[in-house]
Amino acid sequence: MIDPELLQMLRCPIDGIPLQLASESVVARLNEAIAQGEARDRMDQKLTDPVDAALVTADGRRGYPIRHGIPTLIADEAIVLE
Repeated sequence: MIDPELLQMLRCPIDGIPLQLASESVVARLNEAIAQGEARDRMDQKLTDPVDAALVTADGRRGYPIRHGIPTLIADEAIVLE
């Protein structure tokens, strides 16, 4: 999905923490939260569209959605995963 060399360069736009691909279980939990109306971004906007995958910070605190193969690395659209 994302070239491994590119993935090594990607960083969280909020604090510069390295990003990694989310596991299938994290993506499944995130999509379940979206389906139940419980997932929100940093701007407290409810997420309505499921994700195909996600990039998560190395500490697992935030995620960035990947839809149709395109990651969204906008700080305000970060998903709080705690």
